[in-house]
Amino acid sequence: MSKNLYHILGVSKDASDTEIKSAYRKLARKYHPDLNKDDKDAAEKFKEISCAYDILGDKEKRKKYDNNEIDADGKPTGFGAGFGQGGFGGGNPFGQGGTRTYYSGNGENFDFSSIFGDDIFSQFAGGGASGFQGFGGNTRRPRKGQDIAYSMRVDFLDAAQGAEKGVIINGKNINVKIPAGMEDGQTLRLKGLGYEGANGGSNGDVLITVNVDKHPYFTSEGLNILLDLPITVKEAILGAKITVPTISGKVMVNIPPYASSGEKLRLKGKGIKKGSAQGDQFITLKIVAPKTHNTELEKALAAMPDETVRNF
Repeated sequence: MSKNLYHILGVSKDASDTEIKSAYRKLARKYHPDLNKDDKDAAEKFKEISCAYDILGDKEKRKKYDNNEIDADGKPTGFGAGFGQGGFGGGNPFGQGGTRTYYSGNGENFDFSSIFGDDIFSQFAGGGASGFQGFGGNTRRPRKGQDIAYSMRVDFLDAAQGAEKGVIINGKNINVKIPAGMEDGQTLRLKGLGYEGANGGSNGDVLITVNVDKHPYFTSEGLNILLDLPITVKEAILGAKITVPTISGKVMVNIPPYASSGEKLRLKGKGIKKGSAQGDQFITLKIVAPKTHNTELEKALAAMPDETVRNF
């Protein structure tokens, strides 16, 4: 039974382009060879889902696949699929150097290349264009090479600030530039670095899915950097000057007296810089009670007048 590309990616036939892309990314991360060393089954599965996405991720190819014009391997189906070596008496069904013009039942000339394209006829001429050299030379059209899917793990700060990473893809050493502000799951396209094209066609591309590692205390929101800052009860009541990290180094910030947990401080221009745009860093204060028994603190708090801080 012919394999079903939609089943391979785990999506329905009416799935949107976004759903197909999301399913592919999830499976590519799961079965990528870098994460499954010496696992032949995972490597084969990765190859299978990459081939499936090569067709379903391309609108034109997907349309042809849905219309049964190409099979799950991207090869033409229909008219050319039924001719083996024995078709029409066991030889070339078009004759040695034969013409591509046939006659329909009503006596009109009918050119099958208008439906199937020139490539389908090269298959009947012994795998090359030589069978039609007497009728205009090489009839094979240029074909773009296949794209290569690859996933890469990137440190949070490298993704935020931009970096360059060297990788080996398809036997080539490639220097990949990670632009500042790269987000988890985004894809980089390296044009012309995929598999070679056929018949003078352009090379395929390399599609790199970037997986950004989590940071111990930073998170990002667009171009902004977010940081939770623990402070003591004393620092919250009396105020303090505290050194805090940013993606570009440490800075000193002032905690205002009588600060509340959840209050935010803004460090302008300390976020991600992307082109002419510049994000900020937002610090959320988190008051942390002491973990050890403190008699003096308890007495001081007990002596304070009761206050109402709730409105419910």
